[in-house]
Amino acid sequence: MPTYWKVRPYVLTGGRTRTRQHLLVHTLVSVPYYDAVFASGLLPETRFLYEQARRTRSVAELSAVCGMSLGVTRVVVDDLAATDRLRVHSDQYASPFDYRLLERLRDGLRQLV
Repeated sequence: MPTYWKVRPYVLTGGRTRTRQHLLVHTLVSVPYYDAVFASGLLPETRFLYEQARRTRSVAELSAVCGMSLGVTRVVVDDLAATDRLRVHSDQYASPFDYRLLERLRDGLRQLV
């Protein structure tokens, strides 16, 4: 994302630091249907996140791709989910130490190498 788009985090979050949903770093999110008119009315950073979520990604991936802190990403994701523009997939894992999650993490790291 171009650096000239950067605005203060409190502008993106409206000064909020908490979310209505419990969003973990491995929580998957996606855009169920992309709305270009809706996207055009968003701040550039939020629009970029919305566009990146067209492909199912984790909250941590969106944070990294968009260059936003994890806390800001969580609030923006929560805001988009509250308007039904973003789908938060239910956690498939009982805890962050679930064996299936660790396997998924391992497989993802192998793809990076």
